[in-house]
Amino acid sequence: MNQPHTFKIRVYYEDTDAGGVVYHSNYLNFTERARSEMLRDIGADQTALRLQDSLIFVVGKIECRFIKPAILDDELLIQTVTTSAGKVSMTFSQKVFRGEELLFTADVKAGSVDAHTFKPKPMPKALQEKLKS
Repeated sequence: MNQPHTFKIRVYYEDTDAGGVVYHSNYLNFTERARSEMLRDIGADQTALRLQDSLIFVVGKIECRFIKPAILDDELLIQTVTTSAGKVSMTFSQKVFRGEELLFTADVKAGSVDAHTFKPKPMPKALQEKLKS
């Protein structure tokens, strides 16, 4: 749908396992941060959405592939592309690179829900449009 959003992150000691390799679940943390920064960069203030609109985002499905390991001190680049966006759901394709080397991929489906009932709730139309463009 659009150009990739990019987010850089450094691998710290706390991100690695006893072998000095990024622990597998930390890739999900890295990609979560990248999606949050993408939303911030398009003007989606998640705190305001929660407090003013009673709207939060939840992940419903992640399909991921571990290709090569990242290690301590690596600088990683995470690319995020919105592949679809509707009233209450959005999907993202994410890739984690070390330089030109692809390390990890994830396809993520997320939804917008009421912050109190956790029932599906439409995103503001302006946000829907920004996710599409």
